[in-house]
Amino acid sequence: MDPGLYSHGDPFVQWRWLRANDPVHWHPATELPGFWALTRYEDVRTAYRDAETFSSAQGILLRPADHGVDPGGGRTLALTDAPRHRQLRGLVDEWFSVRSVRRLEAEMAGITKGIVDKALQQGTCDFVADVAARVPLYVICKMMGVPESDWEYLYDLTSQAFAAGDPLDRRFAHLNILGYFESLQAEKARRPADDLVSVLATATLDGERLGAEDVILNCDNLLVGGTENTRIAAAGGMLAFLEHPEQWRQVAEDRELLPSAVEEVLRWTSTATHIMRTATRTTEIHGKRIEAGDPVVFWLPSANRDETVFDDPDTFTVTRKPNRHLALGFGEHFCLGSMLAKVELGLLYGELLDRSVRVELAGEPKLLDSIVVNGPERLPVGLTAA
Repeated sequence: MDPGLYSHGDPFVQWRWLRANDPVHWHPATELPGFWALTRYEDVRTAYRDAETFSSAQGILLRPADHGVDPGGGRTLALTDAPRHRQLRGLVDEWFSVRSVRRLEAEMAGITKGIVDKALQQGTCDFVADVAARVPLYVICKMMGVPESDWEYLYDLTSQAFAAGDPLDRRFAHLNILGYFESLQAEKARRPADDLVSVLATATLDGERLGAEDVILNCDNLLVGGTENTRIAAAGGMLAFLEHPEQWRQVAEDRELLPSAVEEVLRWTSTATHIMRTATRTTEIHGKRIEAGDPVVFWLPSANRDETVFDDPDTFTVTRKPNRHLALGFGEHFCLGSMLAKVELGLLYGELLDRSVRVELAGEPKLLDSIVVNGPERLPVGLTAA
């Protein structure tokens, strides 16, 4: 539970021991509540599948008890159970289907090209802030109907909200994001268009309009879900390629490897460090009795390095098949934007490969101090076109 372990240590040593010796481990309360830690692939996958026993409605991340309940509990896509979850998902599902994402692909490619152009003009940049953060943010803003003139404003706010700096600054930025969507959803309710915010702002569930606060919370959920993990995966994947240059060369020489390379980036980075569920009834896993109300935490990077599932799991290899990782969840809460994330990663790496862009480290990478997400906070690189 020490954030510094993920920026300066090696949590895989601990996870490896837990998988072998105590795969259902009770972690006593600190400033955070006590919780059960699941570290094996099959246990996490099984719990993901059993949404009736392992509920999302009380929150999906560990939070200090004095913070109170998560305000999105029971109201947003990520923090609801059936049937509400299926109803909310049904409103926006089509926007993230293979067909819809493919229809947007040309525009996404144009966005990606423009971002890479600007980074090349700079020569030296922070791959996280200047490249990886902008691709998914601009794309989800377009899908949500955010005017292009506001993209940079939301980029600045999300950069502050995701930063590892002062918690008060992060909170202030997050409140401003909510305020922005309060205004946007009101505008879309009056004058709906062909976008995600309009869908939510005019939606009815069980014969009633979705409340303005629920619309705002779901907009925030879509913005964060559509940007944060893809941003870190894109940057973490680039760091992995820099540390394993032979893998980048392999994809450059055989572009048909790009889809499996993207899957390996997702497994390797596993950017959501933990996901929490709350037991709704007494159950047992490996003889450990989990009581109703107990938090149960899935450690996804551990599950995705489980040696009983993945051959040579601590090796980054773009040819890995099969690659049934859990980086994007599983079951009822499988990531809504999974296809979108994979296409964004493929377009970004493909753009760099197509233009034979040379990427080199231009400083020491800095990893995030966080138990929630893991990966580069800063990745200084030099970019030169062939």
